Amino acid sequence: MKLLVKLAAAGVLFACFVAPAHAEPITGAGSSFAFPIIGKWAQTYRIAKSDGAEMTPLDIGVDYEPIGSLGGEVRVTQRAADFGASDRPLSSEELQRSALIQFPIVMGGIVPVVNLDGIGPGQVRFTGPLLAEIYLGRIKRWSDPAIKAVNPELKLPDAPINVIYRADGSGTSFNWTDYLAKASPEWRDKVGVNTQVPWPVGIGAQRSQGMADAVKSTKNAIGYAEFGQVVRAGLAYALVQNKAGAFVTPDQASFTAAAASAEWAKAKDFSLMLTDAPGAGAYPIVATTFALVPKPRTRRTQEVLDFFRLSFASGAADATALGYVPLPPALVRQVEDYWAASMKAGS
Repeated sequence: MKLLVKLAAAGVLFACFVAPAHAEPITGAGSSFAFPIIGKWAQTYRIAKSDGAEMTPLDIGVDYEPIGSLGGEVRVTQRAADFGASDRPLSSEELQRSALIQFPIVMGGIVPVVNLDGIGPGQVRFTGPLLAEIYLGRIKRWSDPAIKAVNPELKLPDAPINVIYRADGSGTSFNWTDYLAKASPEWRDKVGVNTQVPWPVGIGAQRSQGMADAVKSTKNAIGYAEFGQVVRAGLAYALVQNKAGAFVTPDQASFTAAAASAEWAKAKDFSLMLTDAPGAGAYPIVATTFALVPKPRTRRTQEVLDFFRLSFASGAADATALGYVPLPPALVRQVEDYWAASMKAGS
């Protein structure tokens, strides 16, 4: 019931949350980062499958639960869902061990967000090392000279920095910590990269919505979240210095520039990260959401592939409207070739 309320508030309708016992919608679980676009695609899928019928069967929908990337990995590995969605690329060894295939479905930016009096979107600037120092607890106040050095024109408060992190098993955290590890050897060695890490400082929030709510309700806070979520929540995002030294605005152009650097054809099972991408216009913290689908090819897995095939073919504009970067046509072809090679009946 709580999930239905959240969906109604977000303006997203899912195909099937209440159904008679005989109904069998496609079930998915995982990334809250990709929740809005999967919800929109699910709506489109049900309409397409209904073929214009006035009443549509309940068993042609998609039931997706945004429990976080780690939860999605667990569900699909246990065969408790028809597909998982994770913002963490699994290794080929992990996929083989769990008899799964993996492919990208959408990309998007992760941005620092702040709650500071008088500060709006795009006004505060951070470097990667500066963000790492804040999340390590080394920099404790907004008036710290290191913050002032990259924000000389801003009047920031002489107040403690209230650090907020994702407490659940989050793919957003995986990409955030991966970026911090690339920016800071100390972060890499002492904290590491994972969906859950031993955060040195801060307060934990559950899921993407929980992060947005926590930042919005906590004065002098800093957090991180998917860009579309930040815009919809009306939060103030910060600029982050990229590999080329530019402080890049998070938007469709900078996310696409980062995504364009990916060499997907060279990545086995599409296991590839987009953080700290090269390029003058590339935003430095871009994540990919991957679908995880069980082997072998069955009626259920074929329905999952049909869902994503339709989503790739007709859902790119929806992805862009929600702040994501859709897969380019060449990558869609690579994904469909991968399905043909990896998902043989009985394989």
